[in-house]
Amino acid sequence: MDDMTQKKKLIAGNWKMNGSLQANAALLQALRDGLGVPGCGVAVAVPAPYLAQVQALVAGSEIALAAQDVSQHERGAFTGEVSVSMLRDFGARYALVGHSERRQYHGETDAVVAAKAQRALSGGVTPIVCVGETLAEREAGQTETVVKRQLAAVIHAVGHCVSEIVVAYEPVWAIGTGRTATPEQAQQVHAVLRAQLAAATESADRVLILYGGSMNAANAAELLAQPDIDGGLVGGASLKAADFLKIIAAAHS
Repeated sequence: MDDMTQKKKLIAGNWKMNGSLQANAALLQALRDGLGVPGCGVAVAVPAPYLAQVQALVAGSEIALAAQDVSQHERGAFTGEVSVSMLRDFGARYALVGHSERRQYHGETDAVVAAKAQRALSGGVTPIVCVGETLAEREAGQTETVVKRQLAAVIHAVGHCVSEIVVAYEPVWAIGTGRTATPEQAQQVHAVLRAQLAAATESADRVLILYGGSMNAANAAELLAQPDIDGGLVGGASLKAADFLKIIAAAHS
C-alpha cells in the first residue's frame, strides 16, 4: 500500500461499565483539549445510558461515538436490548460486537455475534467485531483455529460487505490482566486474520484490524508499528485522558 492510499489508524476506547455524568464530562473535555487534529481516527464506546450525553460532548470534535453492543433484532419485545436504529438516533458510528466479555458472561455464540454484525451494517453502523482466544486455547495451540472460526461466522453473515467491518483481535488472556501479547505474537494473529479477509474480499487491505489486549501508553507505539496492526481497542487506559492521548499520538507518529 503506497503513501497515497495509506489508511488512517483507529484508536477506540472501550469504557466498559464505567462512567458517570460528571466523570464523562471531565474526561471528554480533557480529551478535546489535548487532541488537536489527530492523525488517526478516535472513538469512545460508552455505556448505553450515556449515549445522549456523550453525543453532545463530542459534537464538533474529531471523536466518534461508539456503542458497546447492539441487538441482533430490529425492534420488538426484547426488553433491555438496544437496536441499531436507536444507536443511529444518537449518532453512533461504531458498535462493539462480540466482545469477549459478552461472549463469556452473556453466552454470545459465533452465530449471535455474526447476526449482530450484519444488523449493525444494515443499519448504517460499523461493527467492531471482536475475536480472540482464551489462555487455555492458546496453550493448546488453538489460537488460529479459534479466531478464524469466530471471524468466518461474520464473513459468512455479511457477505460482500465484509470490507466495511472493523476487526479487533483481543486475546482474552491479555484483557484487563496487564499481560499483553508481544508485538510479534499480535502481528502473527493479525496476519492470519488479514489473510482470511483477503480470501473473502479484494478490499482486505481496507479493513482495519485493531489490537485489544491491555494496550497502554507504554506499549502502544511498538504494537502499532506492526504491519497488520491498524489501531487499538483500549480498555482501562481509555478512562485516563493523558494515557489515551499518548496512545492516540503513537498511532500517528
